[in-house]
Amino acid sequence: MATPEYTPFVFLLLLFQSGVWGVPVCQTPQESPTCGYKSCHATKPGMLNVHLVPHTHDDVGWLKTVDQYFYGDRNDIQHAGVQYILDSVVDQLLKNPDRRFIYVETAFFYRWWKQQTDDMQNTVKQLVNEGRLEFVNGGWCMSDEATTHYSAVIDQMTMGLRFLNDTFGHCGRPRVAWHIDPFGHAREHASMFAQMGYDGFFFGRLDYQDRNRRMVAREQEMLWRASESLTPPMADLFTGILPNGYNPPEGFCWDQSCDDPPIRDDPDLEDYNVDDVVTRFLHIAHGQALVYKTNHIIMTMGSDFQYENANLWYKNLDKLIRYVNQMQSNGSEVNVLYSTPSCYLQELHRVNLTWPLKGDDFFPYADSAHDFWTGYFTSRPALKRYERISNSYLQTCKQLEVLGGPISRKGPFGAGDSETLKKAMAVAQHHDAVSGTEKQHVANDYARKLANGWAHCQVLVSNTLSSLSGSSAPRVYCEHLNISVCPLTETSKKFSVNVYNPLARPVSWPVRLPVNGTAYSISDAKGKAVDSQVVPVSQATAAVRRGRGYAVNELLFQVQAPPLGYSTYSVSLLQNGPPSPPSPLPRAPTAVQNKFLRVTFDRETGLLSSLSNLETQQTVKLSQNFYWYNASDGNNSESIQMSGAYIFRPNTSTPFIISKTSLYLHVFQYNSICMRPTKRSRFIPWFSPWVSQVVRLYTDSRALELEWTVGPVPIGDDLGKEVISRLDSSINSSGVFYTDSNGREVLQRRKDYRPTWNLRQSEPIAGNYYPINSRAYIKDDKDQLTVVTDRSQGGGSIQDGSLEIMLHRRLLYDDVRGVGEPLNETSDIYPEGLVVRGRHLLSLSPPAMAADTHRPLAQEVVLQPLITFTDGELHPSTRLEFSGLQAVLPPAVHLLTVSQWDQDTVLLRLEHQYQASESKEHSQPVTVNLQKLFSTLDMLGVSEMNLSANQWKDEMTRLDWKKPLPKRGGDPSVWEVSLKPMEIRTFLLRVRQR
Repeated sequence: MATPEYTPFVFLLLLFQSGVWGVPVCQTPQESPTCGYKSCHATKPGMLNVHLVPHTHDDVGWLKTVDQYFYGDRNDIQHAGVQYILDSVVDQLLKNPDRRFIYVETAFFYRWWKQQTDDMQNTVKQLVNEGRLEFVNGGWCMSDEATTHYSAVIDQMTMGLRFLNDTFGHCGRPRVAWHIDPFGHAREHASMFAQMGYDGFFFGRLDYQDRNRRMVAREQEMLWRASESLTPPMADLFTGILPNGYNPPEGFCWDQSCDDPPIRDDPDLEDYNVDDVVTRFLHIAHGQALVYKTNHIIMTMGSDFQYENANLWYKNLDKLIRYVNQMQSNGSEVNVLYSTPSCYLQELHRVNLTWPLKGDDFFPYADSAHDFWTGYFTSRPALKRYERISNSYLQTCKQLEVLGGPISRKGPFGAGDSETLKKAMAVAQHHDAVSGTEKQHVANDYARKLANGWAHCQVLVSNTLSSLSGSSAPRVYCEHLNISVCPLTETSKKFSVNVYNPLARPVSWPVRLPVNGTAYSISDAKGKAVDSQVVPVSQATAAVRRGRGYAVNELLFQVQAPPLGYSTYSVSLLQNGPPSPPSPLPRAPTAVQNKFLRVTFDRETGLLSSLSNLETQQTVKLSQNFYWYNASDGNNSESIQMSGAYIFRPNTSTPFIISKTSLYLHVFQYNSICMRPTKRSRFIPWFSPWVSQVVRLYTDSRALELEWTVGPVPIGDDLGKEVISRLDSSINSSGVFYTDSNGREVLQRRKDYRPTWNLRQSEPIAGNYYPINSRAYIKDDKDQLTVVTDRSQGGGSIQDGSLEIMLHRRLLYDDVRGVGEPLNETSDIYPEGLVVRGRHLLSLSPPAMAADTHRPLAQEVVLQPLITFTDGELHPSTRLEFSGLQAVLPPAVHLLTVSQWDQDTVLLRLEHQYQASESKEHSQPVTVNLQKLFSTLDMLGVSEMNLSANQWKDEMTRLDWKKPLPKRGGDPSVWEVSLKPMEIRTFLLRVRQR
């Protein structure tokens, strides 16, 4: 039967009537009379209602790997088995309909669910439909908030929430975000949660000074205004701070891992303790009520990996509720009930109070005067970079799956998929994964999972590129180009380079390939010759390769790639033999420039001395050097707080300089390959045997690249070291600097200051460090110096005009926060200590124009081009260039998500990447025509979703907290959608491959 054709408007109507999109992903049936807010137990007006929330906190990897935690393996490390927790909880919930339980980590629940029989699955569905088992948060994991990029957070939340909707429908949708363990809380996370439709957010950790002030003022519950750009209350989120972190009150832990006595309620026995238990509980409840605002309080009854024997918990909780409530007949005004975070939230909403407003974030977090959790902003820098690269790989993989169609998943190179990498990336967002706070063997496991996911994606990518190009030549992926290793380019006399660009605008990208020839010819997709240069591999690169490649030269050239597409370059060897080394320039003051920037080096030190923007005629004095903080004192390791995976605590406020001069500075100028009319330059300052840097200036680039290499960090002096790069400038920053929140909106930071309370600063360095996810800057009225990073790092502005960023940490002691081992990374390749390489990109602009440079630059770093290779001559019929877009998107628009949803549907997210008022040119609403978006797809229908794609946008309702949600302005048409600054819009597209 032929498929009838409909106009888009008729199709949209049919979508909602028939659920074409893949029921029940966004299906909204009639709500069960007993799930959600309707499943809550009744409370008692005029009494203190104590909401007991049974829960378990199951880390998706920490001391053990994800697999070990699920199966209960390696209990010699930690006794924990998630499969047994879920088995036991379901069994106990069935024994008493009053009991409640919440579950959070979908990664674990998904595994458990797949192993259950149909009968057990139906039983669990009944528990969910009756509100007895409730999902909160619902992402694949409970993500870290300091070191995660917003795009990866959205992806992992979407994955978890989709599984819950597919499996349980409306009753499986969480109403509450639940981040009880992350070590500080980002404003952007709250903004995302609000846009995902959550009614509230609860967490456990905040700075001890902030908590103390809030307890006195009874402001532990608030309205968090999480965006300065989005119209309130679009990003407003009710937020509550839990009373005991996420643990039970002292003396009331009845897990098999606890030592608290059970309730002994036989009066004939000598150890009868009901009266004592009730008295202690009432004392705790009344005390807690003094620091909260209403007659409702919450108690978390559970902790890490608890409820493996749920009978212990529930038997005692049943008794606690019964005996405490019996006291009401004697005049007690305390009512105890089984509850969930959403039921507690509903009661707070019913009170209809005016709540305090929060506009900043909850960083940095300290649990006492000298214990700032700011070290993990940088911990495990290699894993942080690998996670960021893997995110770029995943977005490329998902895009090519859509552009290639079914052949991408099953084609000439076999069966490929994006799901494996999706799951690996989702797990990597966990607050003990990309944060770097796990044991070493767990970090290795995260990396293995990412590598395995990318291997699956490589097959998909190869299938798609083969289909689009018409070439069946095998593709080679060189994943060590950053250290000049690629066996194909090192040996082949003729090969092609395919450059895929995942951005929705054209990019120009510098390519450096390891080679052993002296001269090469390069032609682009149109057959035009491309300028190139062969230069020797740097000494630093040769030192870190450790036998993984033998190229003595690098082939340098600039490539151009179309939006959401690829371009192919052909490379042929012309001459073998060693290159003629370029002559170093004199050590005198050296200035090199392109048409945008001019950089100078000091005559005496060889260090940076100034940076100029030639377009705006502005210059700042600028020096850069490397330092390290003394992180440990072996003689006093048991008497003071040590730096560790979590905590940064230097023994002195003055860092040690690694070298006051670059020991030697090579400044090379090459024939033009990237710059016209001037020459391309490479500067190689060498600071010590374990720190070096290459400074590059590319043509048509408004950023100066600093490629740093650090390690192995020496520890022969028994001192742990925390290595920083520090920029000192003439900018009058007045104690203020700025950092991004999860890669999106920027927040102001002020030295020794918190917007929420009067800070008593006890750690002048660690207490002024903040997470830098993708950029940080300092500015005055005239100049703004911005640094774009290639991974999450920690940093601060300790002195006016200064910006320091921590690059690497090697520590000799554990910081006693649970991980149980020092952060002392080694490997088979680097047994004497890990070597880390990365990039900082510097730009100088007037503040009003700075975002025009750093916004697109940061996106280029996050979603960098994917470079693949084929050996030999390409077939003449090969399609050498392709774009998946019909036209370039406006500069303000970022194509955040292109992902296959179902067989004929695609998930699309469009993002306005500028904040309100940060760019005169781009901080304006923009419109995109969805029908004119993709070159390989016909658009048949469109419907808008919430941010996490688990609700239809026009059906998403949230509890309002004194201010109803505004009605959004209409789009020009069903296909033309408008975006305001910082707005992300999510669509399901019904498509047909052309």
